[in-house]
Amino acid sequence: MTQFSTMPDLILEPLVRSALMEDLGTYGDVTTRAVIPAETTYDAAINARDTGVVSGMQIAAIAFRLVDPDLQIETLRPDGFPCQPGDTLMRIKGKASSILSGERVALNFAGRLSGIATLTAGFVKETAGTSTRITCTRKTTPGLRLVEKQAVLHGGGHNHRYSLSDAILIKDNHIAAAGGVRAVLDAAKAVASHMMKIEIEVDTLDQLAEVLEVGGADNVLLDNMDTPTLARAVELAKGRIVTEASGNMKLPRIAEVAATGVDYISSGALTHSAKTLDLGLDF
Repeated sequence: MTQFSTMPDLILEPLVRSALMEDLGTYGDVTTRAVIPAETTYDAAINARDTGVVSGMQIAAIAFRLVDPDLQIETLRPDGFPCQPGDTLMRIKGKASSILSGERVALNFAGRLSGIATLTAGFVKETAGTSTRITCTRKTTPGLRLVEKQAVLHGGGHNHRYSLSDAILIKDNHIAAAGGVRAVLDAAKAVASHMMKIEIEVDTLDQLAEVLEVGGADNVLLDNMDTPTLARAVELAKGRIVTEASGNMKLPRIAEVAATGVDYISSGALTHSAKTLDLGLDF
């Protein structure tokens, strides 16, 4: 299992702090203050109740530390590692009030991100024996793109653009508004720096043929093609341009799409349709 480098806490802290402020409200955890003596200490654990792939442990630790820097935190299943029901992912020791106040934010992040990592791992498994890579899209929860894309990496997938500024991706509406495939590629080539990739979306073999004739694109997105058409497109493009299959890329279809030899399969489902992994915090 791959050991992932952690992102600097400094980058993640504003996101976690905002979630804590939302949960603590204007007056903090009134229930815990009312019923838990300030000096009470406890040992707690985040335990898995589902089988899956872990993500969000770094964020959970940040949540607890922002509530109380004196909490002792031990991560037993780092991001990217598998888990089974009953596995302990993290231990937290210290003031019971601090643990309880950070619990929901920590679990919300860890459950959501572990669900994305788990679904991604399922997609990746379907590509076994091929060179096809699974990648996510920009169909992410507003404000959570950074950590959701990290969860895709934890599941063994790859990342597409993080934002509109990362690369030139010419979609069907761009082609329509710009006056056609040739016009839009010529315009893109005129402004793209040597560091900027150009990808163009096509949904027919005729469009693909035009893209290959005009040249200038680094990648082609083969959108909403049935599998026989996709296989023909990959054959036509082989060795000339990087291919990406997109549109209706759901888990039951991934193996047959990967078998076409396409370089990448992108799916918004990885981030917009993942089921939260069931995790719990137990005292």
